[in-house]
Amino acid sequence: MLFLYRFVITIIYFISPIIILIRLIKKKEDIKRFKEKIGFFKKVKIKGDLIWFHGASVGELKSIIPLIEKFEKNKKIKHLLITSNTISSSEIFKKKKFKKVVHQFFPIDTNFLAKKFINYWKPSKVFFIDSEIWPNIILAIKEKKIPLILINGRITTKTYKRWNLLSNFSNKIFSSFDLNLTSDIKTFKYLHKLKSKNIKHFGNLKYIQPQSGLSIINSKFSGIFKKRLIWCAASTHEGEEVVCAKVHTKLKKKFNNLLTIIIPRHINRCKEIKNKLEKFNLKVQIANNHNNSIKNTDIYLVNSYGETNKFYSICKNVFLGGSLIKHGGQNPLEAARMGCNIISGKNIENFTEVYNFLEKNKISKKIYNSKELTSYLKKLLLKNSSNLAIKRKIRTLGQKILNRTYKEINQI
Repeated sequence: MLFLYRFVITIIYFISPIIILIRLIKKKEDIKRFKEKIGFFKKVKIKGDLIWFHGASVGELKSIIPLIEKFEKNKKIKHLLITSNTISSSEIFKKKKFKKVVHQFFPIDTNFLAKKFINYWKPSKVFFIDSEIWPNIILAIKEKKIPLILINGRITTKTYKRWNLLSNFSNKIFSSFDLNLTSDIKTFKYLHKLKSKNIKHFGNLKYIQPQSGLSIINSKFSGIFKKRLIWCAASTHEGEEVVCAKVHTKLKKKFNNLLTIIIPRHINRCKEIKNKLEKFNLKVQIANNHNNSIKNTDIYLVNSYGETNKFYSICKNVFLGGSLIKHGGQNPLEAARMGCNIISGKNIENFTEVYNFLEKNKISKKIYNSKELTSYLKKLLLKNSSNLAIKRKIRTLGQKILNRTYKEINQI
């Protein structure tokens, strides 16, 4: 199976220029940095211990920022390498003022690129975040006898079934991790079945708020939205924005100063979303630094990354996308940490444990259609209050998870 995987991934490497060109046209690749994915590394490694973290995209990298903050203070660590796959994730670290951090795009997982990458950066420890499993990189790391840790590990039922069909191959890969820290109990059980070793469950790192995580809210920003009644639809996917527009139209009959903020999962869709929503006779405004007025605006579209906290801070009610469609939902913890009331659709299997916790504490509500979303939002807007108690509870739980995680990985 390993031979077949390497054969297929090598073919992908050779046709990657075509794939990258298409992604460049769609603005899904950084024109100045896409070469990093095919083995061209411009940034220089400094002498001393380098710790490498890899996560797929925004959510994964945000979850480890509290750990990065701790490693930044560790004088023994000279360099922190962060890799990811998407432009949006690279933007996260541009806005942080970390002194030891360098970001690179993750290379295509061919055998020769994996070895080239590791020989170039020479990490002393490697952390894979969430569900990032890349066979060639993992085996190359083990060949060099570098400690490999899975943190905030998450394996969905669908992913587990796929790996389980290839038991010999999957056992070889998953047994390569020296330590597995899972984000939920389901992943803990699946890793046992996949023959992983040294598996522990402390909780989901996304419960903790990074010290540098809060966007600075100035009076100018908050003043723009001060007189409006706001709800937010975050991490929305195609089709969900239209539902939000219909909900807004119905709620506007009751609340004439209503403003709906939409933060798409992929901001490159903003113009497309704007065109669709304007067909409902709604005034749609795409955010930019020059907009100082939202007078008469119905829908405010956010087209930048890393600022969700800023918008969560000015609204009390948040619908989490990826849940009305068959996507599995998006993580609600960022909004919950800000004391927002959470609403989701029924498709939340990616974060079942988190949603169960929030629902148990009466901070999350599951709806099944636009009619139910309209009805529940109406109740929340009339009540007009956030859940500060859950905010404090999540902060305490998150700090406990962070401390236990940091202590555990420091022993390696």
